[in-house]
Amino acid sequence: MEFSEKVVLITGASAGIGEACALKFAKSGALLSLVGRNVENLNKVAEQCEQFCGNKPLAIKADISVAEDVEMTVKETISHFGKIDVLVNNAGVLLMAGIMDDISSFDSMLATNVRGTYLITQKAIPHLIVAKGNIVNVSSIVSNVAVPAIMPYCMTKAALDMFTKCLALDLGPKGVRVNAVNPGPVNTALFKRNGINDEVNNQMFENIAAALPLRKVSTSEDVAELVAFLASDKASSITGSRHEIDCGLHLGDPVLRA
Repeated sequence: MEFSEKVVLITGASAGIGEACALKFAKSGALLSLVGRNVENLNKVAEQCEQFCGNKPLAIKADISVAEDVEMTVKETISHFGKIDVLVNNAGVLLMAGIMDDISSFDSMLATNVRGTYLITQKAIPHLIVAKGNIVNVSSIVSNVAVPAIMPYCMTKAALDMFTKCLALDLGPKGVRVNAVNPGPVNTALFKRNGINDEVNNQMFENIAAALPLRKVSTSEDVAELVAFLASDKASSITGSRHEIDCGLHLGDPVLRA
């Protein structure tokens, strides 16, 4: 997959799936606008990307839940590169919260996962139409698999899937494709940021892997490969689709075993 001279804007690029996407696109020759809240991590990712492609990424400290940051992100990207070919909406917040937990957790996830993604997409659309570009939304398998312990997160990802479908219908006639990638468990720092230590986190993912049909969990690099494919010309006839990459989690536990 070749992205030479293509401008790719990635939110949540300072770690995890966003970092893996940045490195994947860098290896494919893309010009990168990387957005994140952790400046130290973001600069490290940008340096790695530059080593791969020779092009220095634009690193933007921004929080997409803040409207002014969103406006600034798109303006700086256009000022620096003159266009946007691909928008990867990866930024997201996961908090361990159910229906009886404080509403602030719901508000925080909604602000980033839905409202922030909506806003930055809205600002990027005019430029994507000019470029005949495309959007890849990083959703989750829990948009379609209920997990009560993270109910608000599930709800935000379900909203992101519908956002993908509506956008695809709206933007298709204008030459812009929109797709979603729905990862299952990926061993990133998401749960660690919720206070889970390394030992518990690793044991949890070992238990999850043992229960999945493929007996493993996906890596951030696996997800980045799928994101890059959907953003490439090889996927020129794909739009409005959700693409599960969950090692079979969505299949559920079989009622009968051989």
